Amino acid sequence: MTSLNSFGCGGLLRLKRRDLGSSHGVCCLKWRYGGVGRLLCAKPVEDGSDPVPISAAELSRVSGNADALETGRWDRELSTLPKQLSATDLVARSQGSNMRVAYQGLPGAFSEAAAIKAYPLCETVPCEEFDVAFKAVELWVVDRAVLPIENSSGGSIHRNYDLLLCHRLHIVGEVQLAVNHCLMALPGALAQCEFKLNELEAIQQSMHDTAGAAQIIASDNLRDAGAIASAQAAEIYGLNILEERMQDFSDNVTRFLILAREPIIPGTDRPFKTSIVFTLDEGPGVLFKALAVFSLRNINLTKIESRPQRKRPLRVVDDSNRGTAKYFEYLFYIDFEASMVEHRAQNALAHLQEFAAFLRVLGSYPKDMSKCFPQEKFSN
Repeated sequence: MTSLNSFGCGGLLRLKRRDLGSSHGVCCLKWRYGGVGRLLCAKPVEDGSDPVPISAAELSRVSGNADALETGRWDRELSTLPKQLSATDLVARSQGSNMRVAYQGLPGAFSEAAAIKAYPLCETVPCEEFDVAFKAVELWVVDRAVLPIENSSGGSIHRNYDLLLCHRLHIVGEVQLAVNHCLMALPGALAQCEFKLNELEAIQQSMHDTAGAAQIIASDNLRDAGAIASAQAAEIYGLNILEERMQDFSDNVTRFLILAREPIIPGTDRPFKTSIVFTLDEGPGVLFKALAVFSLRNINLTKIESRPQRKRPLRVVDDSNRGTAKYFEYLFYIDFEASMVEHRAQNALAHLQEFAAFLRVLGSYPKDMSKCFPQEKFSN
């Protein structure tokens, strides 16, 4: 059986015994381009179809008109004066009012729930792939992207670690979301549910994401199939929840990163976290020295991840006695508990630069201090 990413890759279950069915049908939005120099806009759809995720091809079209987008964003009539901000405006903005937030997947995906947890009043924008969400922020199609980076049972989402280095976005926050997988009939997702699924007499079929599996059940009227997905996906696609908490481990939490074009100004008014990536020159104990710069300053490390460098993924060392040895050069991603305005953090990175071949700060942002409750129903 295929084990999928724990943040919520999807799957279909072909059930052998029961006829599973329900009604479905909701009013949704479809994303369309409005023309040169205009961002994507939401347009009501009368046929009840779901929002269409932004594709890479659509973003390429926007990219070709990048100058027009910038011009259209900032053009103002000279006679128009700015409206004074009120206290109500500030509260609404902090909750994401008028903010467009990209996520990977379809409506009802766990990533959409994370976006809404971060910005309760935001307008969520589905994207086909992770890299499309990154590009959507870069091209001003959206204001933020909320993407999974690790899961408590499934580990790191390596694709997004790689994309952090490929794009010039900044981490401005994090969200921790308790993931509750629900078994649905004419519903959708396979990830942390292997033990329980083995107890069912069902054929398992992997899907790209949880909400996508639920959508297929509903759109294709598959009455001999079920899906594992979020409770919201069941509501959106008209599916009945047969059982909740299908994941293998009850404490199943996914951590998401919030990405923006510009960094935020770090502070010390609340707990902050800083994420960096670096490479090291060769030498004995060099990784130990790199980690010691934080220990010497009493800085706690919360995450260490290594990834092979894509540009130089493999090096060959000839040895006449043993033949050829092959090994990777690595990028090291580290999260540590300190704000970049603290002198200890600045001194630690200055020390690290003495023997790091490359160093980049990905973001300094507030820690998510909220409690992770099981996912509840949400709305846009």
